[in-house]
Amino acid sequence: EVQLVESGGGLVQAGGSLRLSCAASGFTFDDFNIGWFRQAPGNERELVATITAGGQTNYAGSVKGRATISRSIAKNTVDLQMNSLNPDDKGVYYCNGALGGYVTWGQGTQVTVFS
Repeated sequence: EVQLVESGGGLVQAGGSLRLSCAASGFTFDDFNIGWFRQAPGNERELVATITAGGQTNYAGSVKGRATISRSIAKNTVDLQMNSLNPDDKGVYYCNGALGGYVTWGQGTQVTVFS
């Protein structure tokens, strides 16, 4: 079964850090472009960061300088390191894999930031 599974979410104090991980199951996503998205209650899902199969990265303005997306071919994972978290960073974080016309999503991991 082809799956993306997110982990690493949790409750963190403002100013803290989290490392989210997206693991592929049932396939290797070496050739996939991978994105991290988030969705806060009442808001639309928004892009946080992306990494292409070639390793090019892109970040939303709201997280630039605080987030780092990276991929491990050996582990078949894509991680998102988030630092200096603030309450606006809360939400369910999803990873997304895209290759050609094929797109797959994980189930999400919850991030809650308290002041």
